Amino acid sequence: MKTGYVELQDVVLDASFPELDLALRRGRHVDREDLAWYTLLTEAQDLLETFYRRYGCELVHKADGYFYLLPTGEKLSRRQLGAGDMLVGQALALLYLDPATIERGGRATTEDVIAQLVVVLGSDALIRAFNPKRRRKVDERVAQKTVRTKIGEGVRHLAALGFVDVAGEDGAIKLRPALLRFAEPVRGLSAPAEALAKLVALGEVALVEPEVEKAADSDGDGDGDAPVADVAAPADGSGHGVDEDVEDDEPVDNDW
Repeated sequence: MKTGYVELQDVVLDASFPELDLALRRGRHVDREDLAWYTLLTEAQDLLETFYRRYGCELVHKADGYFYLLPTGEKLSRRQLGAGDMLVGQALALLYLDPATIERGGRATTEDVIAQLVVVLGSDALIRAFNPKRRRKVDERVAQKTVRTKIGEGVRHLAALGFVDVAGEDGAIKLRPALLRFAEPVRGLSAPAEALAKLVALGEVALVEPEVEKAADSDGDGDGDAPVADVAAPADGSGHGVDEDVEDDEPVDNDW
């Protein structure tokens, strides 16, 4: 493909590059809806792959149509996404794979996320996952409100990373291709949605991102952090952070 980018300097001097570079380093996924950024990455991919290797990371371009940065060495510290963000991301990935969501234009709601998690985990386990310190006689409505609040926070966190968009007064969630990163362990299977649902229920999928401690830089000195998006099992086997030692209440109903 013939482009106007002959040297790395041509890319760096592009008016869109500074903001794009910062976004990538902060964990942002870039897809075709980010037209200017996606076009720049596509046309300058070879040059930028070499550029980001200097930071110990790889510029990844997935066939599903999105870019992100992936650390390949030990220069960048990593941390797993929070348990709540993981659950929300997995539920959104399941919705993304659902034909019914495609019929709705790739849009979902918080209610859809809750319903998906109730189907996969069950209402009791869902409440425990978002209320790990819960004790007996806690008002179930309060516990359910906490779940809703934390799911909303998770959606906003994932939106900042380019997994979804949130727009409109009704808070409609526009699902984006990068959500398929949560489904990587089951790609190629005959029933990926079903397989992912099983992994979610078992707490065996985790998405890792970098520990961002400094402002990103583009001067080549390696101080800036780059995003990561590995998929791995939780190292401590703790699944989604449910405290197994916590006493549980009576089974709750599904009236969310």
